[in-house]
Amino acid sequence: MKKLYTLVLLLLSLRASAQTGVSVPELAHFDTAIQQFVQRWDVLGASVALSRGDKLVYARAFGYADHARTIPLQPHHLMRVASLSKPITAMAIMKLVEEGRLDLAHKAFGPEGYLSAAYYTEVIDDRRIYDITVQQLLEHSAGWDREKSCDGFASCDPIDFPEHVAQVMNVPNPVGDSTLVRFMLSKGLHFRPGARYAYSNIGYLVLGKIIEAVTLQSYEGWVRDHLLLPSGVREAHLGRNLLVDKQEREAEYDSHFQQSSCYGTGETVPAAYGGCNVEAMNAHGGWIFTARDLTRLLMAVDGAPGQPELLNAATIATMVEPSAVNARYAKGWQVNKGNRWHSGCLDGTATYLVRAAKGYTWTILLNTRRDDAAFWTELDRLGWTCIRGASKWPAHNLVVPDQNAAQLTGTSFTKTSALLKWANGTGNRRLVLMKADSPVDDFPLDGADYVANARFGKGQALSGGSFVVANGEVDTVMVKNLDPNRAYFVRVVEYAKSETTSHQALYALEENATMILNEHLAEPYLVAAHTELQLEPNSAYTELALQLVPASLAPDAQYLANGILSPGAASPALESLSNQPSRIRESGRAVLRLFTK
Repeated sequence: MKKLYTLVLLLLSLRASAQTGVSVPELAHFDTAIQQFVQRWDVLGASVALSRGDKLVYARAFGYADHARTIPLQPHHLMRVASLSKPITAMAIMKLVEEGRLDLAHKAFGPEGYLSAAYYTEVIDDRRIYDITVQQLLEHSAGWDREKSCDGFASCDPIDFPEHVAQVMNVPNPVGDSTLVRFMLSKGLHFRPGARYAYSNIGYLVLGKIIEAVTLQSYEGWVRDHLLLPSGVREAHLGRNLLVDKQEREAEYDSHFQQSSCYGTGETVPAAYGGCNVEAMNAHGGWIFTARDLTRLLMAVDGAPGQPELLNAATIATMVEPSAVNARYAKGWQVNKGNRWHSGCLDGTATYLVRAAKGYTWTILLNTRRDDAAFWTELDRLGWTCIRGASKWPAHNLVVPDQNAAQLTGTSFTKTSALLKWANGTGNRRLVLMKADSPVDDFPLDGADYVANARFGKGQALSGGSFVVANGEVDTVMVKNLDPNRAYFVRVVEYAKSETTSHQALYALEENATMILNEHLAEPYLVAAHTELQLEPNSAYTELALQLVPASLAPDAQYLANGILSPGAASPALESLSNQPSRIRESGRAVLRLFTK
């Protein structure tokens, strides 16, 4: 019996300590520390990335990506970052300041403010709101205090009671971010702007609306175009509320609380899936990232030898200068002794992001949260444990290519063969995956090599039934052995493998070129439908955003440019697809849709 008990404990230990990603022998002590943390706190999954100087030296994952603990978490899995969204918003604001498009001392609201529309000002009774500046919003000193009670609720943070906001503001559930801002404007302030510090989610939602007002783009669109893409970051999106709507490769969250659905259905649901209105948290808590790409963003912000920095040194100095009312908080960052960091938490999410004074950056993303001070203390120490325990550092750089292959086409040569052709991206190799009857939804793993065969079904198979039909430096492949009565889904994955990566393959899985051979045989729901827009004035109670959605279009198609529509505003005129940047045209992202913000 004792031997059986020991075996059970061993199996449980192995089950809890699954780890993936490129092994880094020099940092094996970091593996051990994270494994111990995951097991001690029964964490479902942990994704960790660390850079030193201008190199991403560590990107590993531990535990599982699903509730059933059957899918090992990978470095390519995306997870909610919660309040790590605030540094992202702060960097976007500072980028606009650096470009001369924003002024930290400028007012947020009113006739001279960035948000001057009646949509906001008509509900303002507290005149102190007109004194709020951009800097005060960044530093959590604008005048809102979520620790105060509000309309009978223990807190005065509307993310805690979205159904009530919908009822008061007479709008449908789930409410949008602009409605939350409008609600708080109607409630007035708890203290004079600039008088003291009080951590404020709503203040960062206001900053998101300022970005939209100044740039005439959606918050996500501007951040993507001006922060993420210039940094080589592709593995980032705004999150969704429901499990059914999660992004490709997004992990599941270990939800421990139940609450009323933010959709107003009266149901009691997991807080992580429909209880919390993540879709209204964008600028303060709505982003999802991989740990490696959030680390990569911070590396780009500070720049590297031979590479331009995303923000110049003077702008960064302003961003990290402590607030006059809180010496430990600057603009979107906690600060101390040259270090800057932030944490984030939601039900099913705990996160940490650190930029250390000596050039180290690390991101820790968990799909489990524990409400224990010791848990957060240990989470805070993990990165420091790695740095202090390292006697030797690897020379490799584990960043994936920043641009995938594009312009994928397929030409049938016979009933059983087709020529696939594409334009290569920035990797030095690429993998071509094919799957019969359904999309390629299984992915190559970092550090693994795959054997190709151009005869479908003869190349190496991935776990979900996709086959490798090409692997190498090529930009074409003649695929054979096809069944003319079946549809075939194709995906081209760019990857890097060289001395720089320690000869480990690193796969880029965002914005892969895809297509369908024999598309007419595919199930209709698997073929992207064109989106048609009714061009009418915005009759909604809240703002509407125009945003790109994937579609397959002819070159002469028309589209609506990104933008924000205030209530009553008319939609802009259609523009020719030829005006779109080639990057957008090539990936087929040319139709826009309207959705409630």
